[in-house]
Amino acid sequence: MNRLWPTILTGLLALATVAPVTAAPASAGVPAARAAADPAPAARMGASAAEVEVLSVRGAGPYRIGARLDRLAAAGLIDWTAAGCAGVRHAGATGAWAGVVLLAFRDGRLVSVGTATVPPRSPAGASVGMSFAELERIYGRRGALIRNDAGDAEAYLVRFGSRVELFTGHPIRPGVGFYEAGAASHVERAFRQGTSC
Repeated sequence: MNRLWPTILTGLLALATVAPVTAAPASAGVPAARAAADPAPAARMGASAAEVEVLSVRGAGPYRIGARLDRLAAAGLIDWTAAGCAGVRHAGATGAWAGVVLLAFRDGRLVSVGTATVPPRSPAGASVGMSFAELERIYGRRGALIRNDAGDAEAYLVRFGSRVELFTGHPIRPGVGFYEAGAASHVERAFRQGTSC
């Protein structure tokens, strides 16, 4: 099942560009005065493809780790949502990030941003398509090759305090097939423990 996870995520990213699963509510319960007071996310929505370059443990573009789903939806930054396992809600981005990143929310807060495309790259220059040996050259002692609890999948993990960058394998060729960054309590744990659904 753990080797199937990157394939599922890649499929969700592809699906996001073709047909939304569920449209996000326009207001999502955010008071109008509050949404109007924070125009920054809406202004960034028009980002060009050239600006879709970096995905880090802080997030990507307007999709910052810890951001609330209802606020992102009210700002027009969420295209679709779909229920995942263990209370996680996946969502698709809009604008230049549409079809590029997959968002994961737990308890209404953004816990990870992942991609199966290039760009974006990590701040250090790592990306999907690289080999684990290339990641080791980039990160050195800051990163490590890890295995999941079942012992049937490996990934490259870079820790930044309570957040991580995780590069998981590709289902049909060697190297990185999916790059995800966010809260270690979600990203690393999901990889190590796998999913039950």
